[in-house]
Amino acid sequence: MSPVGIFDSGYGGLTIFDNIRRLLPEYDYVYLGDNARAPYGARSFEIVYQFTRQAVTRLFDEGCPLVILACNTASAKALRSIQQRDLPELDSTRRVLGVIRPTVEALGMLSRTRHVGILGTTGTVSSGSYPMEIAKLYPDMTVTGEACPMWAPLVENREHEGEGADYFVQKNIDHLFALDSQIDTVVLGCTHYPFLEAKIRKRLPEEVSLLSQGPYVAESLKDYLLRHPEMSCRLSRNSECRFMTTEAKEKFTETASMFLNRPVYVEQIAIS
Repeated sequence: MSPVGIFDSGYGGLTIFDNIRRLLPEYDYVYLGDNARAPYGARSFEIVYQFTRQAVTRLFDEGCPLVILACNTASAKALRSIQQRDLPELDSTRRVLGVIRPTVEALGMLSRTRHVGILGTTGTVSSGSYPMEIAKLYPDMTVTGEACPMWAPLVENREHEGEGADYFVQKNIDHLFALDSQIDTVVLGCTHYPFLEAKIRKRLPEEVSLLSQGPYVAESLKDYLLRHPEMSCRLSRNSECRFMTTEAKEKFTETASMFLNRPVYVEQIAIS
């Protein structure tokens, strides 16, 4: 097998995986969640890079010629180093892609005022990765980031439908628009945030667009494989999925089943 590898620090990447598999069901996939060391959001650049490199290496060992970092923090803090520094050493024929670039590419179609807001983890917002990528494609855009450190824990602890979530969502959105009232497009810059999408939309001005990453990342991968047949032909097509976690199997199975709305069977592994 030569499956597509999908990596996330926790469970949020399952929202990306779900969109990819719906669009490209014929391929085989291996999902790796480093749940034992999550969350990555507040960790340093060096630690996120170290952990992400270990995960990518493990997915390469599983036979994956292509790995998707389905994690905004890993994409922001580790992707470039892995692409430029590690791939030539590990295997120059393999590829590692992230979720930030496909998200940014979609903004050109959505924003009319050219003022964009990013809702993300502390690590993603502080990295400046979104403003840097946006500046490359759309130098006329103004980008404002808002760190939402409580949102992912609310989702993982199944509190995203409660009143506590209402409070934190309202607080962060109010602060974002206080920083820039001209924002007309808001990016959900964390893969956990689709679970809060209904609450977020309810609190956004009606004319503001909300960009959820999953469909755009899936479409971008489909386009990538069409443009790179040499990679597509290396991927096996048996519609099979494997799940691996660094956390206890029971915990991952319970939470992942909530994310995917179906039972999940997982293998516990160690990476270093």
